[in-house]
Amino acid sequence: MLDSKVRVAHMSKSLKRVRAALDASGIETEIRETALARTAKDAADAIGCAVDQIAKSIIFRGMQSEYAILFITAGGNQVDPEKARALAGEDLGKADADLIRSQTGFAIGGVSPVGHLNPINAFWDPRLSEFDLIWAAAGTPHHVFSAAPEALIGISGAVSGDFTT
Repeated sequence: MLDSKVRVAHMSKSLKRVRAALDASGIETEIRETALARTAKDAADAIGCAVDQIAKSIIFRGMQSEYAILFITAGGNQVDPEKARALAGEDLGKADADLIRSQTGFAIGGVSPVGHLNPINAFWDPRLSEFDLIWAAAGTPHHVFSAAPEALIGISGAVSGDFTT
């Protein structure tokens, strides 16, 4: 575990941005260091929670706007491209590493739902709201934080909608 209040000097820029966003919003949480989690199941196993308590940050490219669009979904769910397109109001394409890094400030595998470099349109999977506590990436592939779903909706500005299969 990482005592984020004490070791701020040793944090990456991405992790510091997430910590600052959480602090600014009043979300009191510990950022945990974990083994690399390539899947939501890996993350859930490392943390000791249900797979659907993992809030995955899935980024698409808005084909008309050229902006990154964030879909925060439960770990066991998949984003349905047609439902996501309808919510976003534009065609969606694959977001490459450069787009993700330049618009969010995060590398693939560590995209957090909070602490982005730029404002982002975000959508929320209602399945996540069925839990008292959920876990999300904290800006690196090795760090996560927990929060109540309502708090994460508030800080991310995500709009709830049906976009999963």
